[in-house]
Amino acid sequence: MTLVARTRTRGVETLTLDSPHNRNALSAALVTDLAAALTAAGEDTDVRAVLLTHTGNTFSAGADLRDPPHPDALVALLRQIVELPRPVIARVAGHVRAGGLGLLGACDISAASTTSTFAFTEVRIGVAPAVVSLPLLPRTDPRALARHYLTGERLDAAEAARTGLVTAAGDDVDAVLAPVLDGVRRASPQGPAETKRLLTARVLEAFDRDADRLTALSARLFASPQAREGMTAFLERRDPEWVV
Repeated sequence: MTLVARTRTRGVETLTLDSPHNRNALSAALVTDLAAALTAAGEDTDVRAVLLTHTGNTFSAGADLRDPPHPDALVALLRQIVELPRPVIARVAGHVRAGGLGLLGACDISAASTTSTFAFTEVRIGVAPAVVSLPLLPRTDPRALARHYLTGERLDAAEAARTGLVTAAGDDVDAVLAPVLDGVRRASPQGPAETKRLLTARVLEAFDRDADRLTALSARLFASPQAREGMTAFLERRDPEWVV
């Protein structure tokens, strides 16, 4: 059973994260299924754009701590979104945490409902937003990102839009996306593909330069005693030992 549902309307391929048991957390299985769906969309010349959305009230809860993907697999997925020769548009009508923000960073355009919330919770379990930084650091406000990386505090959709974590926010996310989807349907297949190459050049430079280092950092931190305590505390719904 796939964890990513696929539908198509007028050239827009909708990929729906559908893993309700863990709030669409990035498990090894979900990452595999999403990568396969993206590959199929990228190879299909009838697909003009990809819309990435979700079931339930959470776009993605971040890495699945019970079945996490290998950092290399997450790097490959994020790069695949960046390199896909179609615009990839995120539709967020719920909450996004940690690794889920890496998906938003990799997408070309993202829209969120005003009820959505966002947080980089990695520091609270003893790790760092390492791999997800590959698409995020070149695209977001560095001063705002420093605050949210270092504190793990929650931010609302308006702040996410101001800092570049999402493109736009509104009460009705589908109304926000309507002109975007109309635009990609009116564009020639060649135009968006070549334009995307221009827009993603700096992001891909970051992947080429930093992917190995950040993958190693992620693996080292997740294997550390503090991370084991942080993840155990999270799963047991208690504060980790370092909270003062």
